[in-house]
Formats: sequence, C-alpha cells, structure tokens
Amino acid sequence: MVIIMLKNITRSAAIIFISSQSPLVLADFIKDSKGTLELRNFYYNRNFRNDGASQSKRDEWGQGFILNLQSGFTEGTVGFGLDAQGLLGIKLDSSPDRTGSGVLAFDSERNVENEYGKVAFTAKARMAKSELRIGGLSPLMPLLWSNNSRLLPQVFRGGSLVSNDLEALTVSAYRINAVKQRNSTDFEKLTAFGYKPIEADHFSYLALDFKVLPTLTVSAHASELENLYRTHFFGFKLNQPLGAGVAIADLRYFDSEETGDKDLGEVDNRTFSSYLAYSFSGHTLGGGFQKAWGDTSFAMVNGADTYLFAESLVSTFTAPQERVWFARYDYNFVAMGLPGLTLVLKYAKGEDVDPTLLTTRQAAGLRAVGEDGKEWERVTDLTYVVQSGPVKGLSVQWRNATNRSTYADSADENRFIVRYTMAF
Repeated sequence: MVIIMLKNITRSAAIIFISSQSPLVLADFIKDSKGTLELRNFYYNRNFRNDGASQSKRDEWGQGFILNLQSGFTEGTVGFGLDAQGLLGIKLDSSPDRTGSGVLAFDSERNVENEYGKVAFTAKARMAKSELRIGGLSPLMPLLWSNNSRLLPQVFRGGSLVSNDLEALTVSAYRINAVKQRNSTDFEKLTAFGYKPIEADHFSYLALDFKVLPTLTVSAHASELENLYRTHFFGFKLNQPLGAGVAIADLRYFDSEETGDKDLGEVDNRTFSSYLAYSFSGHTLGGGFQKAWGDTSFAMVNGADTYLFAESLVSTFTAPQERVWFARYDYNFVAMGLPGLTLVLKYAKGEDVDPTLLTTRQAAGLRAVGEDGKEWERVTDLTYVVQSGPVKGLSVQWRNATNRSTYADSADENRFIVRYTMAF
C-alpha cells in the first residue's frame, strides 16, 4: 500500500512540473529530490488511578508508515518545487473501551478503525533566502508547535513565508485554515484547546527571531486565532560555552487575551516558562520555574503542543494560576563508550491551582474544603539508536511517567516506540 502511494505521488509531481517546465529548468528539481519512509511502531498504555474516572485505561498499539518526498527547486531567479507526504496507520490492538490515546482513529461510537491514512501536498517557491510554502505544513513555532508525539503527525493546511535574507534576522509568517489531527483523516476547522469548541476561519502568525550573537537569540512573535484569541510571545535563548561545558538559558513568556466577536468567552492567561542548565561530558543538569497568571488556562490551537518546559507525558501543567518547579537530567552514554544510548529524567511539581476556575469533579471537592489544586509528575525517557550494521539508525524508545493530581485524573503511563527510517 505504501509502495503504491509512493508511485502515485511521484507520478503526480512529475505531471505537474514536466508539463510546464523544460528539461534544463527541471534539472535541479529532479537531481535534488529526496525521500524517506519512516516505519513507526507505537504502543501506548495509560492507567488512570482515580476512583470514578470515566475510563479505567487507554491501551493501543499501532504500526505507522510516514512517507516524505521532497523535490529540489527548478532553476532560475525563482525556483519552484513540490513536496508530498503520505501517512498510514494500522491497528494492531485496541478496543472501544481502551481507545482515546491519540494513536488510532475511531468513530462516534468509539469503534476503532482498522487503518487510516492521509496525504498532503505542499507547493513551494524559493527566491534568494526566502521560501514560500502552500499546502500541508508542520510548523514548529512557539505559538503553533505541530504535534508529533503519537503514531502519525498532526498536519496543518495553509501557507508560510520564511525569510533569512536579512543577516541574523529570521522573519516567519503563517496563515493556517485547517488541521488534520494526529489520529484523524479529515481536515477540520481550528478551535482553541480547553475553551468552547468554536471554529475559527484561520490562524495568523508573524515571528521575528534575531541572532544577537552566535550564542544568543531573542524572539518576538504574535498570533491570532481569528475572532477568538490573540497571543504574544517573547523569548530569550542562550547557549554559551563556559569552562569545560555549555551554559543554557531559555526564557519564554506568553500573553493571551480574547479578541473578536465570537463568543469564546474570557481568555486571560500570562505564562512564564524558564529552563537553566549546564552541559558537560555527556551530562546536562538543569531545571526551571513556570508560572501562570490570569483566570483561564494556557491558550493554544487544539491538538498542538504547548512549547512550555513543564509539559510532560500525562500533564501539560497549564492549569489557571499554576506554579511549577521542575528538574531535569540528561545523559548521553557516548561519554561511557556506549554511543546511541541516551537517558532523560524529569520531575515536575505544580501548586496553587485555583479550583474555582476548573470544572473537574476533583476541583469541586477542593472547592468544598477550600484547598488549592496540586500535582506532580515523574518521567523517564530511555532511547537507543543502532549505530552500525544492516539496521543502522533503528531507534528503540521507552517513555514512562507517573502523575498524581488533586484536581484531575492521576495516571501511570508507558510508551514503547520503535522507529526505522529508510532514505532514498
């Protein structure tokens, strides 16, 4: 099925461009073309630990195929190209009472599909150091971070223009009008996560990232989910050699408010998220502080990731007024002569959650006794990538989390992921 998809996409790309371009102009378009096929096997298990939880566990296993084809650009002052992505997810194990993990697609009665697929095409044009893309997009931007944490990635539809023509300054602009969620086959309208499910016509984004020094970047971004909410982001990122290692400082500030005439309700959230660390001899030891102000939760496009340092596997740590401390330790075993093996340990603790601003059954209990909400989560992430031999590049990853919360469902979670990517 994947081979057929590859042939069809390649044929479509050839027809579009060969019909309108000479062989000479097409030289770089063909010569610089490349493709990858990622095989992703994903097992997900989350066991809820609260009495009265609506679902006792989410437990699913799937096989994914992620095909990416990228053409080169035609010759000339303005070069044109075409990219294509084919995605296929196959059910290996699931049931209606265990679904909802984001791994597999299911219908309104929670019946799990045996397989689901999606295709996205992206036309592109390049002039000097600026590139325009229209079609399927997977932005990795602070205010729109495409989610790729399950079997298949989230895909947006729209346009982007990224320019590096001004030295040290990157200017990025996006206009997004629809999304295919990670376990969905259809494009759907954009909504805000954690708020009323009111649909927006588009999402607009403008970003300025300035490299002040080779080791220091400052950022100013602005976005609006049309007639729903507006967010400003300011960032400071430093990677400074210091002694035998590197000092890392990453500060992020988000400010969101409601806008327009659609009845989304109040959006009042300001969040500061920080990470300070020192990396040396395979070790990276660090931690940070995160604090939310305002009467609503963190505002973001539904299905996307947060770009907050405290976000973990079970909890996003984005409750209203939540204060979070976290510590993190990374180790690359190449320092011990074991290349390809890496370990991440993380602990996060959240406090001061205002239960009067939440609607969960646990929050109702907290209101009755006059207590604030709190939570903690412990994460272990172990990955090994084969370094040589016939399966060089094969990645095996185990992700484990334990979360306990007084204002939401607590859970224990395990993810086991095997990836192998073939390039051609």
